[in-house]
Amino acid sequence: MEPVRKIRDEGEVETPGPNLSPYRHFTREEWAQLRADTPLTLTIGDLKRLQSINDPISLEEVIAIYLPLSRLLALYVAATQGLFKATQRFLGADDGKVPYIIGVAGSVAVGKSTTARVLQALLSRWPNTPKVDLITTDGFLQSNAQLERDDILDRKGFPESYDSARLLRFLSDVKAGRSHVEAPVYSHLTYDVVHDETISVDRPDILIVEGVNVLLPSRLPRDGKETPFVSDFFDFSIYLDADEDELEKWYVARFMRLRSTAFRDPRSYFKKFSEVGDAAAEEVARSIWKRTNLRNLHENILPTRARASLILTKGSSHRIEEVALRKL
Repeated sequence: MEPVRKIRDEGEVETPGPNLSPYRHFTREEWAQLRADTPLTLTIGDLKRLQSINDPISLEEVIAIYLPLSRLLALYVAATQGLFKATQRFLGADDGKVPYIIGVAGSVAVGKSTTARVLQALLSRWPNTPKVDLITTDGFLQSNAQLERDDILDRKGFPESYDSARLLRFLSDVKAGRSHVEAPVYSHLTYDVVHDETISVDRPDILIVEGVNVLLPSRLPRDGKETPFVSDFFDFSIYLDADEDELEKWYVARFMRLRSTAFRDPRSYFKKFSEVGDAAAEEVARSIWKRTNLRNLHENILPTRARASLILTKGSSHRIEEVALRKL
């Protein structure tokens, strides 16, 4: 019998102890020791190209955190490929290559894009040089016009703002090993899906899928029909975690920095914020954070943290201070 909880004589409930956690927890130093002989294949120049605005990352961070993760994923991918081949032998089938899919989740401003790009660069430099593709779920957002018609533009990034059916079809086709599967493109400059533009995912060895809500379960229908989750297609998933106050600080800092760069572009959806004073712009950024991003974090993103295969917890300086790996 599973020891979920014990009822005391006095009527109090004894909750499970920490030994029942599904994760193994590592300090930064403990995790770094698991690198073994995994070679460093990135340079400082590579990192400068890979990092996002206001999301610093150093070679020391790559060595301590991402090289051990790269080693772990190499073992997982090899094991999964072996299992797939064993299943093919059992079935007498020859279905070709099935991509290994990695999901990267977490709050706005936590650094998902940098993590996803660094992982893509490291994994594509493995000795067998696998083909590693990366897509973000931003492209599967409904267009601004559609969000306005549905009166949910202010809930952009919430589950209902995505074309979930299209995202599920995309992942199903990729996992089935189909060639040239098209994914829509999103522009952070115009803050909208780019009409009639797609990227092609052509049977990669590994696909990284990055997005705030990729670990969120689907809302179950009332008619008893099967409902797949996006995460059903993942072989491994990563959740980037950080304190809420730090996330707000990082979001505001990024917003203020963009005022002097991308927001100045005449095509930018946020151009008007490049023309107001610092105090007014910061007030707008904090309002957007609290009204949209923090609510989405509380309602949809944070509750999915415990579904991840790996949790990377950042400290105030963007350094990952703790790693939690789900027990097999």
